[in-house]
Amino acid sequence: MQEIAIVATRRWLESAVLGLNLCPFARVPHREGRIRICASAATDVDALLSDLQQELERLAEAPTSQLETTLLVLTGMLSDFLDFNDFLEAADALLQALDLDG
Repeated sequence: MQEIAIVATRRWLESAVLGLNLCPFARVPHREGRIRICASAATDVDALLSDLQQELERLAEAPTSQLETTLLVLTGMLSDFLDFNDFLEAADALLQALDLDG
């Protein structure tokens, strides 16, 4: 399931985001392998926050010449947009706690 989600997200990135030029800034990092796509199978908020924290720390520690963006694909929860929207408050709090907001 995780690998399927990652492959589908990579296809979406290439066909929609890059293919339709929705984000012209993504083309170079993608071509240079600086976009990481990973999946979280978390089924509760605490597990998801843990996965998110791991990816945020990875981004903060890596030089942008190696890693610029991470797409965290959720396979176990938040498939409903309103649920996802509700989670953003916890995600913002995590960014603040890690001093990564701003």
